Amino acid sequence: MLRLPAEWEAQSFVQLALPHENTDWSEYLDDSLNCFINIALEIVKREKCILICDNLEKSVNYLHTLREKNNLKIVEINLNDTWSRDFGAITIFENGEKKLLDFNFNGWGLKYSSNLDNQISKKMAKKKLFGNTELITKDLILEGGSIDSNGNGVILTTKECLLEPNRNPHLTQKEIDSKLKKYFGAKDIIWLEHGYLAGDDTDSHIDTLARFVNENTIVYVKCYDESDEHYDELSKMELELQKTGFNLIPLPLPEPKYYDSERLPATYVNFLIINEAVLVPTYRDKNDDRVLKIFEDIFPDREVVGIDCLPLIRQHGSLHCVTMQYH
Repeated sequence: MLRLPAEWEAQSFVQLALPHENTDWSEYLDDSLNCFINIALEIVKREKCILICDNLEKSVNYLHTLREKNNLKIVEINLNDTWSRDFGAITIFENGEKKLLDFNFNGWGLKYSSNLDNQISKKMAKKKLFGNTELITKDLILEGGSIDSNGNGVILTTKECLLEPNRNPHLTQKEIDSKLKKYFGAKDIIWLEHGYLAGDDTDSHIDTLARFVNENTIVYVKCYDESDEHYDELSKMELELQKTGFNLIPLPLPEPKYYDSERLPATYVNFLIINEAVLVPTYRDKNDDRVLKIFEDIFPDREVVGIDCLPLIRQHGSLHCVTMQYH
């Protein structure tokens, strides 16, 4: 029996990969690194964190606040960028035994260089960072941010991403559906046709739009402003979700955020569940406090921690995108 666990299940560690001067983060490196470090500081309070650095010597100035922390392991592995969610290995359980699946990562459909990132999981395995857990390579282009699991056989995804022609052009939707069921033991794949965020270059990753928060409940982005460019698409997505039979909790779309005249993909759905806490991205937005209260109501047994992720969305992703949990 195969099973893709839900994020709220017990975790062994979370993976982060630090921005460096040769990434697109370079023009605001300090701001972005502060955000990554704030995320790591919250993780190590509750579980282990593996922090990947491209160059330890050059990163030493940024790591002084973390070096003495328990639960932290810093490793040097070359990387193109910092999106652990999408190149990180994905935990499954086979007959109760933990295994890791290593899918191919091609820079979100050949948009960006990914030659180094695509090797990170294999290099982590060689360094025994996964212990004795088996790492299994799969013949599919798949990013962790493109799927979400309720832990009981249901996977949520989007057609816009998984059917994008530069990922798996040789496969039909039916064939991809079959592979997801085979690799993850899923009984049902929910394919959303609608929903997008301006500035998102992942082709509508599900972890920016709609996520499970328990076995029977999905939170999702809702646009209340009829004049906003997202209103029609997000309203159609809401109608799709209403047909799934799951309980639904709307999270407001943050007010428009811009950098260099480009609208950024701010979303509260890009939260991370860790042991004993939920880390929620905030954006210096009027909705921040309201959303944190919603999460406190959803997760009464976990601490809800807001983390300013305005620097992260300059690179078109947020808190969940830069992390990968391992069970």
